[in-house]
Amino acid sequence: MSNYFGALNTALSGLYANRRGLEVSGQNISNTNTEGYSRQRVQMQAVVGGSAAAMYARSDGLGDGVEVTDVQRMRSEFLETRGRSEHAVGSYLTQQASIYNTIEDSFAEPSDTALQAQFHDMWGAWADVANTPDDPAARSALLQKSATVVDGLRNAHNSLSSQWQDLRGQADAFCAEVNQTAGAIAELNKKIVLAKASGATVNELEDQRDLHIMHLSEMVGATAQKRPNGAVDVLIDGSALVSEYIPRGIEVTGAQRLDDQVAANAGSTTPPGVQLRWTDTGTTTTAGGKLGAMLDAITGVIPGISSQLDNVANTLVTTVNAAHTPAYGLDGVNGRPFFSGNSASTIAIALDMRRPDQVGAAPTAGTFDGSVADLLSRTGAQPGGPDKVYQNMIADLGVASQTSGRRADIQGNITLQIDSAREAEAGVNLDEEMTNLLTYQRGYEAASRVMTTIDEMLDQLINRTGLVGR
Repeated sequence: MSNYFGALNTALSGLYANRRGLEVSGQNISNTNTEGYSRQRVQMQAVVGGSAAAMYARSDGLGDGVEVTDVQRMRSEFLETRGRSEHAVGSYLTQQASIYNTIEDSFAEPSDTALQAQFHDMWGAWADVANTPDDPAARSALLQKSATVVDGLRNAHNSLSSQWQDLRGQADAFCAEVNQTAGAIAELNKKIVLAKASGATVNELEDQRDLHIMHLSEMVGATAQKRPNGAVDVLIDGSALVSEYIPRGIEVTGAQRLDDQVAANAGSTTPPGVQLRWTDTGTTTTAGGKLGAMLDAITGVIPGISSQLDNVANTLVTTVNAAHTPAYGLDGVNGRPFFSGNSASTIAIALDMRRPDQVGAAPTAGTFDGSVADLLSRTGAQPGGPDKVYQNMIADLGVASQTSGRRADIQGNITLQIDSAREAEAGVNLDEEMTNLLTYQRGYEAASRVMTTIDEMLDQLINRTGLVGR
């Protein structure tokens, strides 16, 4: 009799195992479009019968059915690690290219209304003064076009300042989001470790955690290390952002204005430049991903371009004033600079240049000589003039922007290839799942048929044996 009941148990184990397979396939199908979900597979193993010799206990060696040993999460740790690394680099380059594009939009070169065209119009106005030095209208036009150049330089500086301020605010928001995500990972670590200790399946919890880690990789270039108990440590620049159940925080400190950051880059320590720090220790750290690109723009790219723009303004002021200050206006007075200030934010038409007759064009008083104006009209072609300095700045910006864009495109293709490999490993294939459903369904039906057959045999043995001849 024991053999019959053992056979029932074997068939029952087949029912349980195939039912579990059906449940897992149904879970996969239900989460086909769930972000971050990893397909699962049932791992089955034959139950081995007793193999140790004992009195009154022997095994026929056929085994005792099947059991589900694990519901495996089909995700490659190697591909996940590679994916995080490539996503971090891709996010950095994409954010960097976006920042450069925004900066280029501020200057809008080449254009009929951009700063280079304004320089050209101003030098043309000096030529008009040289041709008709006794015409107040030509001098008025010169003042207006010079004021347009001043406004262009100031607007460019203000645009850079606005972009810097926006990135500074975004960096603060990113830090808050990073800290919140780190807390979520620490909480998931605790749930996963406790669930594993109780023997529960934690595949969905691990999917959620991996999704958070990938998000941190894109934001700050985070990496991950798995512990033997199932928890994951998340690192930024080699230091733990999440250590098992304990999250840490980061913050951006330092300058709140572009001008303060430029001063800090020039060596000033008051106020300090922008830094990324750990909130608990105050030590500085570095980040990759989008935040890393933002911080590089905040501390290097935008302040560097702003300094170059200041150099353009200072060159303009120095060049024009050097020729204009000794020159005489129609009122017979000299010694007046044409521009004031020494940077893009402070440049202005000098206070003594309020009237057209105050514009200096003659080397001697009381004459209609326009030789000084003629000299200034040729400034745009000088190798070290403000035009050339500005053109070099725009050329450097264009090369940097183009290089960043190309690197982002190349990295995008690499990341796409890695994501395709990850999807092939962890993604749900509906055709495959339908095949699995049919396989488990047939297995379930066969196990049911075995149970029915054994039931009929037991019915024959118990209820009908011995009735013959009565």
